[in-house]
Amino acid sequence: MISLANLANTNRPKHKIQRVGRGLGSRRGKTCCRGHKGDKARSGYKVRYGHEGGQLPLYRKIPARGFSNARFAKEVAVLNLGLIDKLYREGEVVNAETLLEKGILNRKGVKRFKILGVGKLTKKLTFEGAEFSETARKTVEKSK
Repeated sequence: MISLANLANTNRPKHKIQRVGRGLGSRRGKTCCRGHKGDKARSGYKVRYGHEGGQLPLYRKIPARGFSNARFAKEVAVLNLGLIDKLYREGEVVNAETLLEKGILNRKGVKRFKILGVGKLTKKLTFEGAEFSETARKTVEKSK
């Protein structure tokens, strides 16, 4: 049977907690085992990974290496249906060459273009080599 006499306190720590900063006679007084000055002697100190105490860290001394896809990325020009509707007449072909002639593709290196569904398409146009968003594809199919 459980009574107050045979209840154990389970919240009490197993080891006695060492109290620091309680005078010179306590073995843990004055500097409280933290040494003298410096970051580690301060309250709230945490060791940050790679921290070298003001010296330029090693990770900043080492040259940056690795792979970047920037050299191989292919540019895609983005166009809205509203702009295409303004620039082209009924029955014309929309491709990279005609876009370059009309001054939309400003560089000869950019051959890929994607058409977005912003705006309305009121004319029947032929698209060559174009990529479409879902809304643009639906709008173009309706206009045919």
